[in-house]
Amino acid sequence: MADVWTHGNWTVKPGREAEFVAAWKEMLELATADPGIPDSSPTLLRDRDQPNVFVSFGPWPDAGAVARFRASDVFRAGVDRMQELLESFETQTLDEVHPGG
Repeated sequence: MADVWTHGNWTVKPGREAEFVAAWKEMLELATADPGIPDSSPTLLRDRDQPNVFVSFGPWPDAGAVARFRASDVFRAGVDRMQELLESFETQTLDEVHPGG
């Protein structure tokens, strides 16, 4: 079980949602092809009431893996490519709280 998770809030410029999803998927494909980046099994969700708002999240083996991914060319190039599509982007690194312990 992962103890470290990442969470992103993506607000996309209206009308650019399909481009954003394609760019996000491309970044995911490049990340999974890079042997230096562990598979974090990320998920992308779209808000039903605000279709230009997306949430991404995924587990990581440790905080170091998150730091390496965010410092990678794959992440930087992916976010750079998406910048023109975004109104805002916020990311968090979270520690899982285990019930009863």
